[in-house]
Parts: sequence; C-alpha cells; structure tokens
Amino acid sequence: MKFFIDNISNVWLLAIVLVSGGMLLWPILQRRGAKVSILQATQLFNQGKTLLLDVREEAEFAAGHVRDAKNIPLKQLPTRLGEIDKFKDKTVIAVCATGVRSASASGLLKKSGFADVYSLDGGMTAWQSQGLPTVK
Repeated sequence: MKFFIDNISNVWLLAIVLVSGGMLLWPILQRRGAKVSILQATQLFNQGKTLLLDVREEAEFAAGHVRDAKNIPLKQLPTRLGEIDKFKDKTVIAVCATGVRSASASGLLKKSGFADVYSLDGGMTAWQSQGLPTVK
C-alpha cells in the first residue's frame, strides 16, 4: 500500500512540474513574428512609408494612440486586410496595449503576404511609459 501512495504523490509532483513549466513557456510560444523596440519603431516611422497598425479595440484607440496610426481591431483584421493591402511591400508595425495582440496580428499579416512586419515590444504601455506623445 505504501508503494502505491508514494507513486501517486510522484505523479502529482510530476503533473505540477509539467503544468508550471508549460505556464512559463506559454508567453514565449505565443509570440509570433519579429519585434521592434520603441526606438526602432520611431526611426522606421519617421523614415516614412511605414504603417503603424493599432490592433486595439476602438475604445482603447480613442483613449489615446500614436499619431497617424490606423486602427483595425485584431478581431476584425482578417476581414479588413484589404484596407491595408497597399502596405504589403512596405513596413508594418503592429501595436496593441502590451504587445500580445500585436504579436498575433503580425503573425496573421505575415501569413497574408505582408513582407516586412513587426510588433511593437511592450505596446502602448511601453510607449506611454517613455513619455512619447499620443493623440485622442
């Protein structure tokens, strides 16, 4: 009987290790596409011919966004790709609140044939924490 109880305890410990390890790896596995820092993004944006695609919801966008950013919420992006088709051969930087949705958006854009796609590392949270300007 003791052998059986010890083995059950070991199974539970193994399960806890696997679940916690998976939780640690999940953010890494979720990231899709290349990321750019705030400095790199501003340099690309200032050179022109770069689309800053804000994939936050309309209310988040209205609360404050980067000047000249185009808002297409992530949920609507697959059906609204035609609106940004002219940027397929240009640089596209996706931005959201923290960088998670924009990473998904950049993966979708890459699969849809966009050549040069990035996700803003840290999103608008990082942008605003650096004191960079936003408009409403």
